[in-house]
Amino acid sequence: MSRARVVRIAPPHESCRCEGLANALFRPAGEILGSVVILHGAGSAKESHFDYARQARALGFAAIAFDLRGHGESGGALDGDVERDVLAITRLLPDGPVALRGSSLGGYLALAVAQAVEAAAVVAICAASTEGLRRGVRNGTLGGRIDAPSFDGYLRAHDVTAAVAALSVPLLLLHAEGDEIVPVEHSHALLAASGSPTRRLIAVPGGHHRSLQHDEEIQGVSLRFLARALADDAPAAAER
Repeated sequence: MSRARVVRIAPPHESCRCEGLANALFRPAGEILGSVVILHGAGSAKESHFDYARQARALGFAAIAFDLRGHGESGGALDGDVERDVLAITRLLPDGPVALRGSSLGGYLALAVAQAVEAAAVVAICAASTEGLRRGVRNGTLGGRIDAPSFDGYLRAHDVTAAVAALSVPLLLLHAEGDEIVPVEHSHALLAASGSPTRRLIAVPGGHHRSLQHDEEIQGVSLRFLARALADDAPAAAER
């Protein structure tokens, strides 16, 4: 008589809370090339970007997705301490260089906090403009729970164009030309303002505000970009 065999499968990711922030860490089984923090858009949640986290893990990255305050399983409201929150999440990652990948609001945040978290590279997809976010806060249309006075204060103090101009790490901007929320011209303006010696904008014909986030080809492009950037940064990170 045949006997049933029980096979235990490891969970697809490690879930925990850090300072009230729900997060999921995708850790590769072998050598880690570096880490990627995934920042979602307004009204979204970490699960929307698990497809990217899985691709990153398959290529040897540790990838962490988390719910911003006031979103998903994280409590509270999105406020002026968002930079501190991203820093807290980076401390959960393995040693080594860290990149930021964000879309829409997350794209804005990736650019705005890059210097503070000492990011080795940034990928921003259809990054929101500072004024567009402020308008959404004032109108109550941004999505998620927002501490409007506090978060608007953060936006006033962190203009995304100025942040891009101060960046000196590799920067990849991705934008769908059919974006109905953030015009592609915004990413063109960010590229023109960028002070990074390694910067690139890929403007994809058609599409919409969310289409590039889940396009497998574009995901592959961004991960290859990050692999090169983090490999170049690894010796410097080891000295820090």
